[in-house]
Amino acid sequence: MRLRLVSLMAENADFFYRRLGEWLARQVGVTIDVIDTVPWQERERLLDRGEAQVGFICGLPYVRKVDRPDPRIELLAAPVMAAARYGRRPIYFSDVVVRHDSPFRTFADLRGASWSYNEPGSQSGYNLIQYHLATLGERSGYFSRVVEAGAHQESLRMIRDGEIDASAIDSTVLELELSLRPALAPRLRVIATLGPSPIPPAVVSRRVPAALRAALRRALLTMHRDDEGRAILAAGLLDRFTRVRDADYDEIRHMAREAAPIRLRSMMAETGVSRET
Repeated sequence: MRLRLVSLMAENADFFYRRLGEWLARQVGVTIDVIDTVPWQERERLLDRGEAQVGFICGLPYVRKVDRPDPRIELLAAPVMAAARYGRRPIYFSDVVVRHDSPFRTFADLRGASWSYNEPGSQSGYNLIQYHLATLGERSGYFSRVVEAGAHQESLRMIRDGEIDASAIDSTVLELELSLRPALAPRLRVIATLGPSPIPPAVVSRRVPAALRAALRRALLTMHRDDEGRAILAAGLLDRFTRVRDADYDEIRHMAREAAPIRLRSMMAETGVSRET
């Protein structure tokens, strides 16, 4: 059988998923094509149409997909990051990042600042921020300008170049970006950390035969026991994969319900500045 694997994660991790796909193929004895030459939106469409059978996706689109009347995917496993801040749990954070020379020191300082988010289907960059604003009792007028950047890495570039003041960046994306490009670290500063959230999981199409789904799950859950597997995990800053249940993502469902009255694109102050989305 031939499978296709897609990652809807940040592009800086594409190398990791290519290596992971090659390793998985050898472990389960099937051909796995890693599709990473098209934009993530097309990769998601492939997953939704069943034309890609294995995916690594954000928790927010995961719950939206499985809460439909006819869910087409199920959980395989979830990564556990290696850094101590994750406490050996399948969680991650949203790090609020500003330029190194920014006057901002806390999230509260950002009232009236310009803000970017990666895209509206993101837990770390969008849903969690709306949830945080809701917990603060904020409904409108918090930011002077809100920009949809399209990707966490683009938000980082905009911060670095002074085009916007701040953004919430997936902590795993930020850590990998700084690992790959250490010269970027002195140019940025984290002023707040939001979360944790349940980490983006690996999913599989329910059309895949049950025995193969079980084999894929078993391979991921035991990857850290294999020498080559450990090396691949380390390259992606992971410790291992662990078993997760659908209920583990109920926190994202709760945040989405609480955040429902909030829209980042409506959080602009009445300054006359047009919204960029």
